[in-house]
Amino acid sequence: MSQISLSDLNAAAKADFVAVLANVVEYSPWIAEQLAGKRPFAGVNQLHAALMAAIQSAEPDVQLALLRAHPDLANKTQRAAGLTADSTDEQNSAGLDRLSEAEYAAFERVNNAYREKFGFPYIVCVRRHTKDSVLRDFETRLLNIAKTETRRALEEIGRISALRLDQLVLADDKLKVHGRLSTHVLDNHAGKPAPGIPVELVELSALGENRIIARTVTNADGRTDQPLIGGRPLPIGRYELRFSIGKYYAERNVQLSAPPFLDEIPLRFAISEPENHYHVPLLVTPWSYSTYRGS
Repeated sequence: MSQISLSDLNAAAKADFVAVLANVVEYSPWIAEQLAGKRPFAGVNQLHAALMAAIQSAEPDVQLALLRAHPDLANKTQRAAGLTADSTDEQNSAGLDRLSEAEYAAFERVNNAYREKFGFPYIVCVRRHTKDSVLRDFETRLLNIAKTETRRALEEIGRISALRLDQLVLADDKLKVHGRLSTHVLDNHAGKPAPGIPVELVELSALGENRIIARTVTNADGRTDQPLIGGRPLPIGRYELRFSIGKYYAERNVQLSAPPFLDEIPLRFAISEPENHYHVPLLVTPWSYSTYRGS
């Protein structure tokens, strides 16, 4: 996706402005047309606030049409017919393009139940979720009344549009749409950071296969050069960090049992706040380990 500066967007002809922002909200260029007349915007937060004001002030039938313009999640027929590039990327980010048959069946069941009850598709900002958390959210929201669910769906459109604007518009201010997951390894046996520790981050799944999200190695500081997840929301869900520490201690001539008491260490944890910073470290000796949630 090519980016444009906010200053260039403010100065663009109306037709060009609308073309750039036409799909920030799915198949709804009328929103961009309204925003064109409210320029200039001092920042991307002001632009997004104006976008949400346009949605919230729309007539109920216009809001309903807006909701119905969105695709179902993990719908094989709709994917074969072709989604927008943004929707495809968003659904793929949560692994909805590679579901198990049990997962496809679960999504089909809740999609149908949701449409039958509310008359529009279930809408969620999938970049903030794993497959498991989407299915849990589906079940929770199916209990809502129509008025509550319309409000929730519009809130989710707000989150989706904020992420699309974040990717599209360069501005001095930033939307609060990103989280960060980091780690470090402290060798409590030596009392210093542990370099060269292989680390894997795995997304855990209840119905499908677990998915490896990141593979990296700790640096001289015992940290990773880049966040395990960064530059995007942290998907709500369950995870496992795997640290391979057996070779590390063997190379340092630490007397170990054969096989070593600790070789690969798994830490299981959950993320519930997509826009926050989670720091999940490992404090380790050849015979013990601990962790905590930092930030």
